[in-house]
Amino acid sequence: MGCDASGLPGLPPAQRALLQGARLLVAPARLQEQLAQACPHAERLSSERPERLLPRLRQALVRAEPAVVLASGDPLWFGIGRLLVQELGAAALRFHPAPSSLQLAFARIGRPWQDARWISLHGRDPEPLAAALQQRPPALAVLTDPGRGGAGEVRALLRASGLEAAYGFWLCERLGHPAERVQRLAAQACLPADLDPLHLVLLIAEPPPPPLDPAALPLFGLDDGLFLQHDDRPGLMTKREVRIQLLADLDLPERGVLWDIGAGVGSIGLEALRLRPDLQGWLVEQRGGGAALISANAARLGVAPAGVVEGRAPEALAALPDPDRVLLGGGGRGRLALLAVVLDRLRSGGRVVIPLATVEALAELRPPLERAGLAVRVAQHQAWRGAPLADGTRLAPLNPVLVLVGQCP
Repeated sequence: MGCDASGLPGLPPAQRALLQGARLLVAPARLQEQLAQACPHAERLSSERPERLLPRLRQALVRAEPAVVLASGDPLWFGIGRLLVQELGAAALRFHPAPSSLQLAFARIGRPWQDARWISLHGRDPEPLAAALQQRPPALAVLTDPGRGGAGEVRALLRASGLEAAYGFWLCERLGHPAERVQRLAAQACLPADLDPLHLVLLIAEPPPPPLDPAALPLFGLDDGLFLQHDDRPGLMTKREVRIQLLADLDLPERGVLWDIGAGVGSIGLEALRLRPDLQGWLVEQRGGGAALISANAARLGVAPAGVVEGRAPEALAALPDPDRVLLGGGGRGRLALLAVVLDRLRSGGRVVIPLATVEALAELRPPLERAGLAVRVAQHQAWRGAPLADGTRLAPLNPVLVLVGQCP
C-alpha cells in the first residue's frame, strides 16, 4: 500500500479499513509511530530489515493472516514492490499505489509530464544524469539520494554542463505532507539550510534569458545553455568543446566569406563572427524555422551574419559568394555531392572543415579532398565533463567526433 509523505492521514477510507483489519503491518521507520497509534493491536515490523521481514510474510501467507506492507508512493516504482513480487509471487499480492513523487511534483508546478524523462540517483553514480543533460530533455525529474546525489550535486552537474541558464530548477520536498515545500530556485540562490532529505529535483527547460551585455560574454567557447534551441530537438547542437576545436580548425581569416552549412542553431557560425566581425558569415539550415532561430541567436550574441538562408544545400548555395572557409556540418546522405559543389566553389587558399560521427563517413569524404589536391588532415576528439561523485569528480564522456580538414594550395 502506497502513501504520500503525510503517511496514514493521506490514505483513503478503503485503505485505512484494510489497515484496521490487518494482523501484520510492515512499514518504514518514519511511519511506525503513526501505526502504533492507529493500530495498537497489530504486530508491526520494519520494512528496512528484509531478512527478518520476508520469513514472517511467508508465514502470514501460509496462515492466511491479513498483512499490509506500507511504502512511499507507488511500491512498484523504485519501491519494495519489486522485492515482494520476486520473493512472494504476484499472485499473493495486491497493490494499492499512491501517486508517485513524480506525479505529485508535476502536479504542484502545474505542468503536463508526458514528455518528461527521469533519472534516479539512489545508490547510483551521476553519470547517467550527465548523459541525459547532453540530450537537453524538455523536462527531467531527478530522484535524489542525499547520501550520493542530492540537490546540490544535481545543481553542480547542471552548472558543469553549461546548462544552468537553460533550465528552471525546482526543488520539491516532502510531497504530500502538510509541510511540503515546492520552490523554484534562481541560479544564484543557495539551497535551503533546512533541506529535507525527502526531496526530488525537477529541471524544466526554458528559453535562457538574453545576455545583459553580449560584449561581456567570453570571446569564444560560450556555454551551450546560452543558445536558443528547437523545442522538438533541443540537444541538436555542437557542444562547446567540439565547437572550440572546429573554430580553431577553420583558421578564420580577418576578412572573407564563411559558409556554415547545416548551421543548426548557428552556434559555430555565430561564434566565428564574434572572433572575426569583418568576416561575411552565411549560415545555411534546411530545417523549418531554422533561419528565425539562428537570427534570434545572432541578436542575443550581438553579431550580424551576411545572410541566414533556410533551404536545402547545394541549391541554397547558388546565390552565395564563393567561400574562403566552409564548415560542412550537414548534407546527410547527399554529403558527397554537396562536397563536390563546395570544392568547385572554394577559393584559392580556402579551407573546408567537416565534423563526422562515423569512420564510414570519413572513408567516403576523404578521397574527394585528396583528388582535388587539398592537403588533408584528420583528427579524432574526445572530451569529458566533470560530474560530482560523492566527495570527488567523475569524468562523463561526450560523444567522440572525427574532424576532416582540407586546405587548398
